[in-house]
Parts: sequence; C-alpha cells; structure tokens
Amino acid sequence: MLSATKKWILIKLSSVLMVPFMIWFLLKFVSIYDSDQKNILEFFSNPLTTVFFSIFIFVSFFNFALNISEIFEDYINSEKTRKFANMMVYLSSLIIPIITLITLNKI
Repeated sequence: MLSATKKWILIKLSSVLMVPFMIWFLLKFVSIYDSDQKNILEFFSNPLTTVFFSIFIFVSFFNFALNISEIFEDYINSEKTRKFANMMVYLSSLIIPIITLITLNKI
C-alpha cells in the first residue's frame, strides 16, 4: 500500500473516531459551562472523564498533524523545508497533548 493511501486512511479513521468524542465533549462542556471551580475540578478528576478526554486530545492532535502535513505536501516545494515542517508539527502534536494531560492530572 502506498504511503499516501495509508495517510488518507488514517485521516479518515481519525476523523470518524473524533466524532463520538467531540459529541461527548460538547455535551459535557455544556453541562459544566456555568459551573463553579469545584464542579469543574470534579469533572476532570473523574477517571472515566480523564480517559475519554485524553483519547479525544490525542486523536484530535493526530488528525491535525496528518491534515497539516497534507497541506505541506501540496504547498511547500522544498523537500528539506517540508520535512522540517512535518517534523515540527508531529513533535508539537505529541508535546502539547502530553503537557495538557499532565497539567490536568495535577488538578
């Protein structure tokens, strides 16, 4: 299978996987929107919420990185620049969710 085909399949799978997590997050966000800090901390301290939110964050950033790399493939002509940009996007799509989850776990 071609690399482009694998990337296309991964983009579609991560997009489909994001839908239920996005619905879950939006419903939960609406329920805690006007809550005080105590309720918000309780929400994020729930283990099930932590697992769902973690999966949602990682899948979202994974999908973001794949889509941005496709844009780089289309619009950056220099191979060296494209590889560097892709590396930075992939690195940030790992570091940012990890920092977010570590910060939430300290709450």
